[in-house]
Amino acid sequence: MPKKYGVKEKELVAGHIVDLVLSGELRTGDRINRDAIAASLGVSRLPVQQALDQLEYEGVVVSRYHRGVFVERFDEAAVLEQHELHGVLNGIASARAATNPTPRVLAELDAALRTLRASKEPGAFQEAAYAYRRIIVEEYAGPRLQAAIVAARVFAPRGFWGSYPRGNAEFAHTYEAETAAIHARDAEAARAANMERADLRAKVVIAELTARGVLGAS
Repeated sequence: MPKKYGVKEKELVAGHIVDLVLSGELRTGDRINRDAIAASLGVSRLPVQQALDQLEYEGVVVSRYHRGVFVERFDEAAVLEQHELHGVLNGIASARAATNPTPRVLAELDAALRTLRASKEPGAFQEAAYAYRRIIVEEYAGPRLQAAIVAARVFAPRGFWGSYPRGNAEFAHTYEAETAAIHARDAEAARAANMERADLRAKVVIAELTARGVLGAS
């Protein structure tokens, strides 16, 4: 696989390993072959180890003394937990926004919400959703919370959300609810909007991974 210039080698390796898990090429309990990954990506073992350290911190892999590194449990419960954690952490920042919604932030969120409403094409909706989230996280999440949100990132097959055709129809109302809650200074409603969105997205990802044979059918 050719290198992607401008992407840190550690992130390239981490993304590759996650892709292998999400495609079913690596499954729960499988041992990670460091040399094979380094050779396939054309990198040294150092970024491979750095990526594995990062993924262990994120709960994707686990190292066992004198045995190697293995894929952690990856099943429906793990996907649900991953999304739930992401919803909780983003909910913290959103609740802070509701506690102290400055006129500037409210105006930015209203503008972002208008863009979300108008974004019917999947890729445009996904970009608008990222832009909306950044307004809240950059303003109300400190460095530790931002790091935790990044570490708790949720995984879906590469390019999935950018091509998911029902994003606007299924998720836009949660951004409407979140914005209304922040305007109303209702911290609990702001948290609830994040948790609802996380749960909805988790169910979509589980259905997709089940259809692809990555997760066992319930």
